[in-house]
Amino acid sequence: MTGATSGIGRAFAQRLADEGHDLILVARTHADLENLAGSLHRESGPRVETLAADLSTPEGCRTVTDRLASKGAVDLLVNNEGIMLSKPFPRTSIAAEELMLDINVRAVLRLTHAVLPAMIERGSGRVVNVASFSAFGPRGLATTYPASKSWVLAFTDAVGRSAYVRRSGVRMMTLLPGFTRTEIFERSGIEPARVPNRVWLRPQRVVATALRDLGRGRPGSVPSLRYKVAAWRLRHLPRPLLLPLSWDFSAPSGFWKQRARR
Repeated sequence: MTGATSGIGRAFAQRLADEGHDLILVARTHADLENLAGSLHRESGPRVETLAADLSTPEGCRTVTDRLASKGAVDLLVNNEGIMLSKPFPRTSIAAEELMLDINVRAVLRLTHAVLPAMIERGSGRVVNVASFSAFGPRGLATTYPASKSWVLAFTDAVGRSAYVRRSGVRMMTLLPGFTRTEIFERSGIEPARVPNRVWLRPQRVVATALRDLGRGRPGSVPSLRYKVAAWRLRHLPRPLLLPLSWDFSAPSGFWKQRARR
């Protein structure tokens, strides 16, 4: 499991540990990993291994894939590590954009590619790739972040629904949470107060829904009825009807009022 020390990743780790699964936790900070592993072991008793790795680099991804290869069968891979950029694309450095793609796209590609062949060979295994509700379209965040998560959705659907994977019994699922109370929003600079309280989700609810949908063999998981209805609209209504209803949290407060006064 990547991005294991906070938010959705931490909720996954806690839930799976409570169910008695042995875990390999991946994150960038060794101290945070060790604190989490100690807590999980004391509370639930499973075997927990930690691996500090920077998934924005090929070397970091290789560290993880080498460890997975040495451990034998991987029953479940959760690609959860991700970052968000909240500034408009023209005001973001190209280095920051490439860093986001390295983590949100390339790391998912590399780690999924590392575990799938062995899963297919033995005829069992599951992969959960954590995307975002914004993968359905840039509603609420008109930056390249939704584009990176749209890739995760398209990639997981394409590979997971291929005859080669489906015939083997391996299952892949995309998790598409809406606004979830995690550190990613604080780190990206988005003002939580601009998001209505009614749309926020708890990480524990997101994970519970994801594991239920994974058990049912669903290709995608959208937590909460509110987001399910919105996802249906985004997928089926004509784009000309949707775009005027969108808003952009990447623009600062009062941006459009300031433009109107000019």
